[in-house]
Amino acid sequence: MKIAIVGVSGAVGQEFLKLLDERKFPLDELVLFGSARSAGSEYVFRGEKIKVRELKHNDDFKGIDIALASAGAGTSREYASDITKFGTVMIDNSSAFRLDEDVPLVVPEVNADDAKNCPRNIIANPNCTTIQMVVALNPIEKLSHIKRVHIATYQSASGAGAAAMEELKIQSSQVLNGSEPDIKKFKYQLAFNLIPQIDVFTDNDYTKEEMKMHNETRKIMHSDVSVSATAIRVPVMRAHSEAIWCETASPLSLDDVRQAFEAAPGVTLFDNPSEGKYPMPFHLAGCDDVYVGRLRKDYTHPNGLAFWTVSDQIRKGAALNAIQIAEYLSN
Repeated sequence: MKIAIVGVSGAVGQEFLKLLDERKFPLDELVLFGSARSAGSEYVFRGEKIKVRELKHNDDFKGIDIALASAGAGTSREYASDITKFGTVMIDNSSAFRLDEDVPLVVPEVNADDAKNCPRNIIANPNCTTIQMVVALNPIEKLSHIKRVHIATYQSASGAGAAAMEELKIQSSQVLNGSEPDIKKFKYQLAFNLIPQIDVFTDNDYTKEEMKMHNETRKIMHSDVSVSATAIRVPVMRAHSEAIWCETASPLSLDDVRQAFEAAPGVTLFDNPSEGKYPMPFHLAGCDDVYVGRLRKDYTHPNGLAFWTVSDQIRKGAALNAIQIAEYLSN
């Protein structure tokens, strides 16, 4: 098994390296690709130094079985044919191909079998907030069809990459020292603030990030569910949080829902509000699962449920999900 990482120098690329090692992924050779700027740099993997190759329009992917790509939508579109032309399966972390009909959009806990049908040798990794949500929704869907979802996301700086995380650190220090904060990565100061806009606004006044959650969820779950989202950037370094309300076709008991969460792969139920136990990003950065808490009936609707989730955006929201797809393909 020969594996490539495309975009190894980024936050997700670095997480690919960690997770391939942590999960003892059965590979025989690892090849690293990056931009002209990162080409020639070296990373250590399982005790071996590997030099980064520059991503070019050539035959470098011949003989590579799976390419884990996280280099941005423009790069993915430009190099997809070079990556896949010899049979390499490209698991792409960008938004480039997610809604293409002939590209499966996969969350292994929900629709792993979709990965078997990839005629273009491309499998898309969903948006981080969508992954987190559908992992939690799937056990409920198995009890009763989910008709609609309202969700507010509280998305950490990690969702905008390593540079955004560094900007939040710098801004926090600047504000506490009484100086004017540098604003580069975000539209406004993120430190000690909330920004109710992620990505650009569309014609219906939802942002592209919010519409991704609607469109991607329907594709992943093979469902007619409607999702109305409000996406908010928050001054948290790593791990996204989501407040979710869903309406099911039939009323469900909380005991049945709890049991479904406890049995669901990739879900950890952490829910004891009387003792102040519920998921928080401060404690869950670096963890793999989607953590669920604050589960309750929505008293405004007989078929409504409300709950809260937290998951590490760089791991389950990006790198881990892609590697789980690769694991599924390699078995």
